[in-house]
Amino acid sequence: MGGGDSAFRRRLERAAEVRSYRGAGISAEEEAEIEAAEAKERDKRKKVDDARRAEYLIRDAMAQGKFDNLKYAGKPIPGLGEAYDPDWWVKGLIQRENISGLGPKAILLRTEDADLDGRLDAQFTEKQVRDILADFNARVIDARRQLQGGPPVVTKTRDVDAEVARWHERRAARPQDALPEPEPQRSWWQRLWRGTT
Repeated sequence: MGGGDSAFRRRLERAAEVRSYRGAGISAEEEAEIEAAEAKERDKRKKVDDARRAEYLIRDAMAQGKFDNLKYAGKPIPGLGEAYDPDWWVKGLIQRENISGLGPKAILLRTEDADLDGRLDAQFTEKQVRDILADFNARVIDARRQLQGGPPVVTKTRDVDAEVARWHERRAARPQDALPEPEPQRSWWQRLWRGTT
């Protein structure tokens, strides 16, 4: 900075002081000097174009180390070469936060249908399997009515008896030591008593 810039800065600082004490007896000459300093500063800011300002801010941030240890430093930015998707931010949020249960019923039912065998295999009784299948079939039928619109439902309902038979076959094919033992049912006072010891 040259000597003229420091003098200009001092005048601006003086103007700020004077402005804070406005009404405390400022002369018209000081008032005019303040206005001239402010006008000169506005003109100086107008002369600096946006590209230079951005370049300055980037260099300043680099000097302060704000670009060190960024998440994708040295790695390709994900999704950069893909076609434009207007819902990119929603999909990114769902993926980052592992949000499930959101979306059109047709798509949710398809994903649930793909994972249904694993969910059935985790059940211990035939009644639990039948209840899950009945609930799944009811939701598929409800989604086919398309009351709210959306993509068509292509998920088929499951035959409960056939699925129960497949569940029994898969269960018999597993080694017995792989089956987790269900916790025995205890009355409320046994659960309460065990929780205190």
